[in-house]
Formats: sequence, structure tokens, C-alpha cells
Amino acid sequence: MNYKEKQKLILEGNMSRVILTLAAPIMFNNLVQTLYNLADTYWVSKLGTLEMASITLVFPVIFLTLSVGTGINVAGTALISQYIGSNGEKDATRVATQMFSFSVILSIILGIIGYFSTPYIVKAMGGNGDVFTYSTEYLSIMFWEIPGMFLFLVYTSIKQGQGDTVTPMVLNVMGVILNIILDPIFIFTFGMGIRGAAIATVLSRMIFALYAIYTLFAQKNGIYLDKNNLGLDRKTLGEIISIGLPASLGQSAAAFGFVILNGFVISYGADTLAAFGIGNRINSLILMPVMGIGNALATIIGQNLGANKKDRTTLAFKTSMRLSTIFMIIGGIILFIASPNIVSIFVKNDPEVFRQGTEYLKLISASLPLMGFFQVFVGTFQGSGHTIYAMMMDMGRLWGIRIPMIMLFKKYTHWGSSGVWYAMVLSNGLICIFGLIVYLSGKWQKQIIKKKALA
Repeated sequence: MNYKEKQKLILEGNMSRVILTLAAPIMFNNLVQTLYNLADTYWVSKLGTLEMASITLVFPVIFLTLSVGTGINVAGTALISQYIGSNGEKDATRVATQMFSFSVILSIILGIIGYFSTPYIVKAMGGNGDVFTYSTEYLSIMFWEIPGMFLFLVYTSIKQGQGDTVTPMVLNVMGVILNIILDPIFIFTFGMGIRGAAIATVLSRMIFALYAIYTLFAQKNGIYLDKNNLGLDRKTLGEIISIGLPASLGQSAAAFGFVILNGFVISYGADTLAAFGIGNRINSLILMPVMGIGNALATIIGQNLGANKKDRTTLAFKTSMRLSTIFMIIGGIILFIASPNIVSIFVKNDPEVFRQGTEYLKLISASLPLMGFFQVFVGTFQGSGHTIYAMMMDMGRLWGIRIPMIMLFKKYTHWGSSGVWYAMVLSNGLICIFGLIVYLSGKWQKQIIKKKALA
């Protein structure tokens, strides 16, 4: 399906088909990424416990850095999709080119600062001894992945804004496969240890990121990168930053919030933290369909808002809600019934972790539709470009509701570790009420594109 055919499908096609067509590649991409993370963990775990602990320690730093690029990605998808919907391909191309230029500069600056700051960052996070050494080796190299990471996010944003979720998925899968192949070669064959794992990741990411960007310069149909507009334009950058900054702040605050959340969870003991970790890994697999729907919805909302088809944005929202509810009810039933068998795969000889993990999964299974609603609300607000509402949902769920609830439940109830699970369910429900209020206000249906500013 070419660019114009995809645009026609998004603006005129059966909504369920549109959503599933765009969401399916994203779901598969998320699955492959999860499998890669498991494979990467497997190879590093062969080196030893200290190496595994070192990567675990610095992962939040990588995630926080990624959240900056994610903000640019969200802004690009919103702007490009709305310009395409309004038949403003030239404006969309200019936004895409400015995203590229800004991302190159920003990623190089962040990479350099991160590289030279690595020892101080690891030390501040509590790394010492061999963990400090391994963490520093790994993180300093991983900071050179930032340009490749940001470039691929730009490419993904440009393609998804046009409704193409397949091509980014294919390139990412190829990168993951290359990474899986290179990991044991660099780690063991070349004897580079944990540095080899980082180098394999940087190389596999950079190769396909550069190829992806090359294709955008080479093509002249659809939205491409225009070498004549690479110089930074203040007005266009202002649009990108004003939309992308709330998304970045929301992602960063959520990432940091989960670090704090882990601190509260471990206060109940290592058994509770282990159960929490197992439950979250399983939960991330169950949530893949609705995460795909949320990402696809951003493009659909954007293009239809750009075309002034507000009735279709409402239809897209309602259809996404219906599909996500169906997926999550099915997933919840399976998870509730199979939770003891699922937990037993990860827990062999620890009855307390088994008990808490099973309790967590059963409780979460009943609240899965709420998580689906959350993803749909966030996708709607990001696609419309009103990322401030998505930021408020990201930050409010953790900082405004969940963490305070955990503190209150710990102090004033006798629920023990169960209070953590109750706080998670309640925070998901309450933040969805906020999302519903914003949705019903209709403020998210206002266009964000400013064609005159880019003329």
C-alpha cells in the first residue's frame, strides 16, 4: 500500500481495519524488542552476576535519555500527520527536516556530555567496586548509541505520521537480529565482555539508523528530508519543542517515578520486589496489543484532525476503546486462570515469591481494561498534539496518585505488600477518570498546525 493509498484508508476506511492495520506491525515490533531484551539479558548473564547487576543499575539512565528523543518523536508524528491530513505535504517535509537537524545536534551534545559524565553518574547511583567498573564501561559506550537512537526515532516518526508502521518495524527487526548475532561474537569470541555487549548494540542501531535516514534523503515521494532546508528554523523548532517537551517531561517523570516506586516496593522485602519484577514482565507482554493501538491511534487522530474530520477522530477513539477492551478482557481471563502456572515458570523454590506474584497477577488481570483505556487516552492526546494532557496522565498516575497511595496504605493499613497492588489498580482507574474528563471537554480536537507560520 503506497503513501496515498494509506492516507485514503486512514481518512476514509473502515475504522477497525485502519486501527488494526497500523497497530499490528507496532505490536510485532514490541514483541521482537522484548524478545531481544531477553536474549541480551541471557548473553550478559553468562558473564556473571556483577555484569548483570551493572547493566540493571544504569538502565534507568538510558531510559531517561531515550525519553528526550521520544518527545521529539511524539511531536513529529502529531505535526506531520496533521499536515498530511490537511494536504500540507511541503509543510510536513519541512517539519521532518527540522526534526532531523535538531535531533542530530541534540543527540551529539547529549552523547558527549553523557560520555564524560559517566563515572560521576554511576557513582551517584551507588555503583562501587567491580559494579562501578563494569557500569562505567557499559554506559560510556552506550552514550554513543544516542545519535543512532534519535535518528531512528525521527525516521519512525516521519513514517508513522504517514501511516507507515511496517517499514520501521522491518528495519528495527533487522537491527535486533543483527544485535543478537553480534552479541556473542563481541562478548565471547572477541573477549570484550560487557563492553562487547554495548558495542554490538551501538553498531546494530547505527547501521540501520543511517540506512533509514539515507532512504529519506533519496526518496522524493511522500514525506522526505530536504537537504535545502537543513538549517535550523526558529519557528518550526518552536512548534516541535512546544509539543515535544511535555511528552519528554512526562516520559522522564514516569521513568524516574518507577525508580522511586521500586524503592517503596523493596521496603516490603526482596520477595515483594521479585514478585513485582516478574509481574511487570508478564504484564508488558499482555499490554502489547493496546500499546500498539495507542501508537497507531496517534497517527489516525493526527491525520483526521488535519483534515477537519472531527467525527472520525471521535470514531477512532471509540473504536480503539472497544478493541482495547476486548483484547484486555481476553488477556485478563487468560492471565487470571493461568497466573499460578505462569509464575511457576519464573519461580521454582520460593513459595513466598510465588504467592505474591500470583496475587499480583490475579489482581492486575481484573484491571487490565483500565490499562487499555490509559493507552488509548495517551495515544489520543499525543496524536492531537495536546501532549500536556498526556504528560499530566503520565506524571499524575505515578507522582500524584500511586506513590502517595502506597505511602498511605503502608502507614495506615495492615495490607502489607498487597497495598502496592491496590495502589496500582486504583491509580490506573483514577487517572482514566481524568482522561475521560479531558476527552469529553473536546479541547483535544483543536488543530495544532500553523501553516502560515511555516509558509
